[in-house]
Amino acid sequence: MTFGEQPAYLRVAGDLRKKIVNGSLPPHTRLPSQARIREEYGVSDTVALEARKVLMAEGLVEGRSGSGTYVRERPVPRRVARSGFRPVGGATPFRQEQADVAARGTWESRSEQVDAGGAIAERLAIQPGDRVMCTKYTFRDAGEVMMLSTSWEPLALTGRTPVMLPEEGPLGGMGVVERMAAIDVIVDNVTEEVGARPGLAEELLALGGVPGHVVLVVQRTYFASGRPVETADVVVPADRYRISYHLPVK
Repeated sequence: MTFGEQPAYLRVAGDLRKKIVNGSLPPHTRLPSQARIREEYGVSDTVALEARKVLMAEGLVEGRSGSGTYVRERPVPRRVARSGFRPVGGATPFRQEQADVAARGTWESRSEQVDAGGAIAERLAIQPGDRVMCTKYTFRDAGEVMMLSTSWEPLALTGRTPVMLPEEGPLGGMGVVERMAAIDVIVDNVTEEVGARPGLAEELLALGGVPGHVVLVVQRTYFASGRPVETADVVVPADRYRISYHLPVK
């Protein structure tokens, strides 16, 4: 087989990927052994091994101890609908992160006061080391973990107020917009920046992914008269979800 200028292991991985995608190698099928790949493609053991590593990094195959490497089930992506902040009047954290009204989910959270690192301080327009309330959320849909979120709010704004703890007090469990309105802070803008990166080990453990899986990260910040009042990172597995935006035309 002539491989041209592209590295041989990428060409082998590409051909195997094509077979997985078109169904020639359906889910739960054992991937050809290293010896079989070497023989079929006329490559070295090293090339065969690297090709298998590429497919594993892409999440297309998985290794089973003592059994071999198998094609993974490919989930049908579902949508995470987003439409900016919700109007005042009952937006829960789940609804805040997942705007699709048909979605029904639950969440767990824990909050703690921490010092703002450089990146978070910049996003909140505060000084590094300033105290912030950090809240970590785990969101579930039909019992399955679908999304993680970490939120930071400056304690210079919310400290010693009824909304200092996002999940406690009279407005515990409500969205940012309504909670801020309770302390006369009117949220009038929100920005979201979407990116992708390999999932961190603890994220993939919570989301049910495997090492090398890619996650989508929505970096969201709420503003009141130009002042950042909350910023968050929303993390979803890229192989199972798509970010869908519904934005009003003014």
